[in-house]
Amino acid sequence: MIANRGLYRRRRAGNAMFLSLSVLAAIFGLVWLALILGSLFYNGFASLSPKLFQEMTPPPGSDGGLLNAIFGSVLMSAIAVAIGTPIGLMAGTYLAEYGRHNSMSFFVRFINDILLSAPSIVIGLFIYEIVVVNTPGMQAACRSALGSYCPMGHFSGVAGSLALAVIVIPVVVRTTENMLLLVPNGLREAAAALGAPRNRVIRAVTWKAARAGIITGALLAIARISGETAPLLFTALNSQFWSRDITQPIASLPVVIFQFAMSPYEDWHKLAWAGALLITAAVLLLSIAARILESNKRS
Repeated sequence: MIANRGLYRRRRAGNAMFLSLSVLAAIFGLVWLALILGSLFYNGFASLSPKLFQEMTPPPGSDGGLLNAIFGSVLMSAIAVAIGTPIGLMAGTYLAEYGRHNSMSFFVRFINDILLSAPSIVIGLFIYEIVVVNTPGMQAACRSALGSYCPMGHFSGVAGSLALAVIVIPVVVRTTENMLLLVPNGLREAAAALGAPRNRVIRAVTWKAARAGIITGALLAIARISGETAPLLFTALNSQFWSRDITQPIASLPVVIFQFAMSPYEDWHKLAWAGALLITAAVLLLSIAARILESNKRS
């Protein structure tokens, strides 16, 4: 009895110690998060003004806004999602519905995991090499594969959109596969028993049942690419002017924030704080929407 009492006390002491360390670690992380967000909101709200959404990025010492950068970010993100989401959806559907256990699926999952964890700057360098650089060897390979089309040979919104699309794809693949695997097999079997072909079962039953989760994956992908700077530095570069031509260099909010924050000019610093606040707010709203959709799916 005494031995059991001593063992019980040791276990209680060990549990209390680990609980205390866990709480302290959580508090430590939350304190730094609160400091970062507090600094961001304090400086960001102080720099907000209507000009932010009405004027272009200014030269040093002049008033201006971030209209061209906001438009460029929205445009490239929309193109990236339009390219990456269908590819990720179909790849995730293949992994969950057609090839759960074959070797091809294992290879696709392995590559997808690598892309999911790859640094975004590596993806930017990859797109830079195949689209922006336009080397003679790449020209020949591209003409043999795609005919008359070849890499553009300069920075452009197209290259930036492709870099962001590569980041979107693995996120959508992972979420799509996971959501489809949660759909009960009984639904598939019931639809098949009615004589529906496999593709009809997927489109009318499994996709519909996993729709909220798939949309959540797309929202998370948008949140992931909304603050990416490194890929755009190597692909879209930047532009101080309003431009809707995605075949030319185009401004983006993350790149403008990076350049303005690194500058010695106080007015650019204010615009950088305001842009950082806009991106944070956008990511927060997308994350909340994804949580809501996920909770509705579970209920």
